[in-house]
Amino acid sequence: QVQLSESGGGLVQAGGSLRLSCAASGRTGSRLAMGWFREAPGKEREFVAAVTWGGGSTYYANSVTGRFTISRDNAKNTVYLQMNSLKPEDTAVYYCAADRTVADIVKGYDDWGQGTQVTVSS
Repeated sequence: QVQLSESGGGLVQAGGSLRLSCAASGRTGSRLAMGWFREAPGKEREFVAAVTWGGGSTYYANSVTGRFTISRDNAKNTVYLQMNSLKPEDTAVYYCAADRTVADIVKGYDDWGQGTQVTVSS
């Protein structure tokens, strides 16, 4: 099992930027794909972005394409989510997740972090 810890959330005005980080510990020697998901109040958890272990392939939800960028630094066991041009509808708790293969669904990941709150004001 791998432990994941998110950071970097906060309150930002619409149009602003935030960078989320997710640090992994534990079974970090495994080649794990990483994903970001978010959950807004009253809504189901939804896919945001994912990256393969080597970083060569990235995947995005349509709603964030062109605004968000996922990246990783395997030497630091950390994955990032750069969020630009934020909108009020991006407000949610953001979670990172890890598993052996990349996926864009919640069931595709076994290990999850505790989440970090992102609030975008209009």
